[in-house]
Amino acid sequence: MTRQGQSLTRGRGRGRVVGVLGAVMALAGCSADPTGPTASAGVSSVGATATATTSGISRPTTAAANDVYAAATPGALSAVASSARSMVYVPNTLDDTVQLIDPKTYAVVGRFRTGREPQHVVPAWDLRTLWVNADRANTLTPVDPRTGRAGRPVPVADPYNLYFTPDGKHALVMAERLRRIDVRDPHTMRLQRSLRVPCHGVNHADYTADLRFLLASCEFDGKLVVTDRDARSVRKVIDLNKVSTPGATSPHEAMQLPGSPKSELLPGSSAMPQDVRLTPDGRHFVVADMLRNGVWVIDARTMRCTGFVHTGLGAHGIYPSRDATRLYVSNRDAGTVSVLDARTLRPVALWRVPGGGSPDMGGVTADGKELWLSGRYDKKVYVFDTRTGKVTHTIAVDAGPHGLCVWPQPGRFSLGHTGNMR
Repeated sequence: MTRQGQSLTRGRGRGRVVGVLGAVMALAGCSADPTGPTASAGVSSVGATATATTSGISRPTTAAANDVYAAATPGALSAVASSARSMVYVPNTLDDTVQLIDPKTYAVVGRFRTGREPQHVVPAWDLRTLWVNADRANTLTPVDPRTGRAGRPVPVADPYNLYFTPDGKHALVMAERLRRIDVRDPHTMRLQRSLRVPCHGVNHADYTADLRFLLASCEFDGKLVVTDRDARSVRKVIDLNKVSTPGATSPHEAMQLPGSPKSELLPGSSAMPQDVRLTPDGRHFVVADMLRNGVWVIDARTMRCTGFVHTGLGAHGIYPSRDATRLYVSNRDAGTVSVLDARTLRPVALWRVPGGGSPDMGGVTADGKELWLSGRYDKKVYVFDTRTGKVTHTIAVDAGPHGLCVWPQPGRFSLGHTGNMR
C-alpha cells in the first residue's frame, strides 16, 4: 500500500473469514482491454468455507508436486545467501529509518536513516544487495547483507517497489505516481527505458511459472496489467471494478477514512488490488484487495478472473509457506492473517494479533517456522509461529513500518519485493 497518513480509523468488521459453504458464488465477468490477446469471460469463485479455525495446522515437510517455489524450500540457501548476516530489515515510512532486528534475540540491533518514505527492502536478483525503496526521496539505498551496512543512495525516480526480470538483466522500478514501469540496469540502476501503464498506482507484481509474463496490480483504479517478461509492452488490462464480490467496503466509506491511503482511490473505482503471488502449482495468481477484503483468483494461462475468496478487512500481503502447501494473507485492517490451502485456496485457519493490530508486509523465515509482518499503524513487528498460528513476539519499532524483509531466504534468485524467490 502506498502513501500512508498518520493514523487509520479501524474497528469495523474485525477479521471474520466469510465464505459460502459448499457453494459456488456467481460473479459478474471481468472486463479486459479489447486490444489484449484474450477476451475475458464470466467468472465463478473458488468455494470458501464459512469459517476458519484459529488453531494451527499440520504441514508436510516436503514441497508439493509441480511447485514453482521448489528452490525456496527450507535448507535451500544459495552460497551467496548463506554468507549474509541473519537479519530482519524494517523500513519505517513515517520516521524515514530502517531498523535491523536480530531474529535470534528478537531485539533491534541497528538503525540507519533513509530518504523520505522508505517503502520496501528488496533483495536483488543476484542476492548480493538489498535495496531500500524510498519513493518520496527518489532514491534506492543499497545495503550489504553480509554486514547490514547501508551504502550511498542512488538517485532513482519514484521507486515505490522494485522487481527484476527472471534472467537478472533488468531491474523493474514500479514508479507508482509516475504511472510507469522503469526498466533499469540491475546494478547501477541507470535508466534504460520506461513503459507507460494504462492504470493508476502500479506497485506489486509476480511472474508466470514459465517466467514469460508479468502480472502487476494498480491499486488506485482497480486494475491489473499484464506485460511481457521484459516490460516492453502491455499485453492486457484486467478491470476488477465490474466484478461483484461479497463483503466489500464501499468506495464512499473507504474515501472517508481519515489518514487512510484508500482516500486516494479514483472516482468510479471499487477495487484496490495489492500484493500479487503465483500459487505453487503455477495455475493461478492470487491478488490481495484491501477494498474488497479478500483475494482475487486469476487464471495464469488465460489471465482471466476465475474467482474471489473473502479473507478479512484490508487484505494486503501474500506469502507462500516454505513447503508450498499454504498461503498466508495479511488482513491489515482486521488485525488477522488468513491461511489458505495453496491448492484449493480454501481458508483453513485464521490467526489473530492479540488485542488487534495492522499486519502488513513481511516474509517467512528460511526454515519456514516463522512469519514476520510489520504492524503498519501500530509501530510494531509481529512474529507468528507458523505451526501454531500464535504471535510469539511483538517488537516495538519506529513509526510506519512497511515492507519488512527477512534475510537470508532460500532460492536461486529474487524476482523482487520483500523476497519473491524462485
